[in-house]
Amino acid sequence: MTVAVQTERTAWFLNRWIQLILGVIAMMAISSPQYVWTLFTGPLNQKLGTTLAELQWTFSLLIILQTWLSPFQAYLVDRFGPRLLIAVGALLSGGSWVISAYVDNLWALYVSYGVLGGFGTGIIYVGIVGLMVRWFPDRRGLATGLAAAGYGFGAFFTSFPIDSMIKSSGYAHTLVVWGIIQGVIGIAAAQGLRTPPENYVPPGGASVAPIAAQQSKRSYAPREMLKNPIFYLLFVMMSMMSTSGLMVTSNVGPFAREFGVANMLVFGMAALPLSLTLSRVTNGLTRPFFGWVSDHIGREATMALAFALEAVAILVLFKFIDQPALFVVLTGLVFFGWGEIFSLFPSTLTDTFGPKYAATNYGFLYIAQGVGSILGGPAAAFLKQTTGSWTAVFILVAVLDAVTALLAITMLRGMRRRHFARD
Repeated sequence: MTVAVQTERTAWFLNRWIQLILGVIAMMAISSPQYVWTLFTGPLNQKLGTTLAELQWTFSLLIILQTWLSPFQAYLVDRFGPRLLIAVGALLSGGSWVISAYVDNLWALYVSYGVLGGFGTGIIYVGIVGLMVRWFPDRRGLATGLAAAGYGFGAFFTSFPIDSMIKSSGYAHTLVVWGIIQGVIGIAAAQGLRTPPENYVPPGGASVAPIAAQQSKRSYAPREMLKNPIFYLLFVMMSMMSTSGLMVTSNVGPFAREFGVANMLVFGMAALPLSLTLSRVTNGLTRPFFGWVSDHIGREATMALAFALEAVAILVLFKFIDQPALFVVLTGLVFFGWGEIFSLFPSTLTDTFGPKYAATNYGFLYIAQGVGSILGGPAAAFLKQTTGSWTAVFILVAVLDAVTALLAITMLRGMRRRHFARD
C-alpha cells in the first residue's frame, strides 16, 4: 500500500472524492459573476448612462483578469496552498459584487466587478482545475469536467432568484446580498482543500483509461511547454472556441431583448431567465459528459464532435432566435456544444505535458479564455453596432467553431502522436 493511499484513508478530507466535491462547491460559488452578468446590463446601462459596447468591457475585464493572470494565480496556489488562496479568491469575488453595488461611474465598475472579480474568480478556477488533474490521473477528463461543471452549473441556482431580486429590490441590493452569499460559500469550501502527495497513486493503483489517454512519461516545466508548438495550437483552438461561447454568454440578454423574446412566456416563465437557467444545466452537464467520452474515445475525436455541434447550434439559434420556445432550447444546445472546452483542454494539456506543473501550465493556456472574452464581448457588440445586425457575428463564430473541429482531428492529432512517440 502506498503512502499516498494510507494518507488518504487517514483523514476524510484527503479522500479525493471529497476534494472533488469541495472543488465543485467552490466553483459553483464563483459562476454567477460571469453567467448572470447579462441580467445586470440593462439596469447598469440605465444607471451609468453607457452604451452596450462600453459596458461589456466590464465583462471582458472580468474574463481577462480571470485568465491572463492565471499563470501567476496558479503559482500563488502552488506556493501558498489551495486552502488559503481559494479562500482569498472567494473573498475577492464576493467582495467585488458588494463594492459594485455602490459605484456611480463606469471606471469604478471596471475596477470592482471586472478587476477584483476577475482576479478572485481566476484564483479559484485555475486552482481547482490544477488540483483535480493531480487527484485524478486515471479519470482526468471526467474529474476536470465535474469541477468545471460546478462553474458552468452554479448559476442554475441563482439565475431566477437574482433576476427576481433585481426586479423587486433593484440591482444594487441584489449585488450586495448575493456577493455575501457567494463569498461565504467559497471561503467555507476552501477550508478542506489540500494538494495531493507528490506522485499520488489512486486507491488500488488505478491506471489511465485505455484509449484517452496517451500520457506523457514525464512532466514538462512551463518554460519547456512554451517552446512546444502543441501548446500554441491548443491556445489558438481554445481562443476560437471561447469566442463562440462568450459571444452568447455576454450578449444573450441584449439580443433576446432586441428580437423581442426576453419577456415572452415559455411554460409560464419569461424566456430570458428560463434560457439562462437551462443553459446553466447544459453548460454544466456537457463538461463531465464530454470529459468522460474523451477518456474513452480520445481527446481529439471528442473535440471534433463537440465543436461541430457548437457550429451547427449557433447557426440554428440565429435562424429561430425570434421564437421564444426555440430560443430557450437552442441557447441550451449552444452551451452544451461549448462548455466542454473546460474539460477537454485542461485534460489534453496535462496528458501532453504531465501533472507536476499542471496548474501553472493550464494557467498559460487559460489565457485563451481572455482572448475569447474580447472577441466575443465588446468586439462582437462593436461588429453588431457597425453592421446593424447580428448576422455577421453569428456566421463568424460558427466558422470559428467548424475550423477548430477540423484542427482537432488533423493537426492536433498528428502533432500529439509525434510528441508521444518522441517522449
